[in-house]
Amino acid sequence: MTDLFDRYRVIDVDTHLTEPPDTWTRSFPKSLHDSVPHIERIDGVDVWMCAGERLGAPGYYSMAGHDGVMPASTPKTFDDIAPAMYDAKARLAFLDQEGIDAQILYPNVGGFGNGYFLRLGDRELVANCVRAYNDFLTDWCSADPERLIAITAIPFWDRDLAMAEIERCLANGHKAVNFCNQPQDYGQPPLAHKHWDPVWSLVQEAGVPVNFHVGGGSMGTLFADTAEMGWMTNFAKISSLIFLDNMRSVADLIFGGVCHRFPDLKFVSVESGVGWIPGALETFDWQWKNGGISDEHPEYDLLPSEYFKRQIYGCFWFEEQVAIDAISKYPDNILFETDYPHPTCMHPGPRTAAQRPREYATRIFEGLGDDVTKKVLSGNAATLYGL
Repeated sequence: MTDLFDRYRVIDVDTHLTEPPDTWTRSFPKSLHDSVPHIERIDGVDVWMCAGERLGAPGYYSMAGHDGVMPASTPKTFDDIAPAMYDAKARLAFLDQEGIDAQILYPNVGGFGNGYFLRLGDRELVANCVRAYNDFLTDWCSADPERLIAITAIPFWDRDLAMAEIERCLANGHKAVNFCNQPQDYGQPPLAHKHWDPVWSLVQEAGVPVNFHVGGGSMGTLFADTAEMGWMTNFAKISSLIFLDNMRSVADLIFGGVCHRFPDLKFVSVESGVGWIPGALETFDWQWKNGGISDEHPEYDLLPSEYFKRQIYGCFWFEEQVAIDAISKYPDNILFETDYPHPTCMHPGPRTAAQRPREYATRIFEGLGDDVTKKVLSGNAATLYGL
C-alpha cells in the first residue's frame, strides 16, 4: 500500500499544546504574576507554579522525539522541548514534515477537562485564567486557523459563565468545546442531569461538538497505590483504566437521555481508544432490551448503539486488531489521533520509531478499503469540526 498520508488529507483529532511560559502572565499585570500559572526553574527543572503550588512540569507531557521513558528521559527545561510543541509556526512546519493537514488542540496545565484551574482558589481569578487560556489559544491558532483547531476550555463549575465563554470563543473561531467527563468529581451534577440541558442546547444550536478528553475528572485518588506498585507502574495502570471514565460518560449521555433530547448534538470521546466500543455497545443494547427501559422511558426511540451511530465518536492512536474491528463496525464514528506530544503518542523517540503515524496508519488501514480509510483519516473529522 502506498503512503496513506500522501493519498489522503489527514486530520489528527487529539494533540496537545505545551503552553509556553507566558501563556497566562501575558494577560495579567505583573503584580498578579505569582497568582496565575507561571514557570519557575527549580533545581534545574522548569515547573508550572501558582501561588507557591506546583501545577506540574511541561517536560512530562512534551516527550515526543525523546528516547526512553519518564522520568529519566523527561525534558528538564524549555530548552530541551522541541519548538513544535509550543510555537505555532514550528507546529505548522512539523505538520508539513509529518504529512498531517490539521490538528485539534487540547490543553495540559488546566487539566484535560479544565478542572485543575479550580486549584487556583479564588473563583474570579479562576474564571480570568480560563479566559486568558482561551484568548491565548485563539492567538496561537491564528497562525493558520484551518490547520490549528482551537477547542474552548469550559469553566463548567459555573454554568452561566460556561455558556458565556462558549459564545465568546465560538465567535472567535473555536470549533468545539472541551467539557469535563466526570463533573460530579468537582461537586457538579453528572452529565445525565438536566442541569446541563441549557449548555447542550446552546452547543447544539451552534452546530459544534462537545469533546470529553480522557482524564477530565479528578484522578487524585488513583495514585494511592504508588508506594506499593511504583509510580510509573501505577501511572501505566491509571493511563489504561481512565478509558473507563469515558465509557461511563458515553453511558450517561445515552441512558440519561441526553442524546434523545438533543438529537443533533455530537459528542467525542477523546484519547480513550476505540477497542472497547463494540463490546460496550453490545452490552448496552442487551441490558437496554432486558432492563425495562421501554417501560420507564417510552420516549426513547433508539437502542444505545443507534444513538451512538447517530451522535457519538471515538478516537484511536495505538490499537491494532481491536481498532480494525471498531472501524469495521462503526466506520462513520471513528477518528484518527496521534496524542502528540505526550509520552505514549505516535511520535515517540528512536526506541519505538516504527510507531510513527504514517507507518502505523498504513498498517492499520491495509484491507479496510479506500472509502473507510478516507472517512477515518479525514472525512469524519472534517464534517464533525466543520473544516
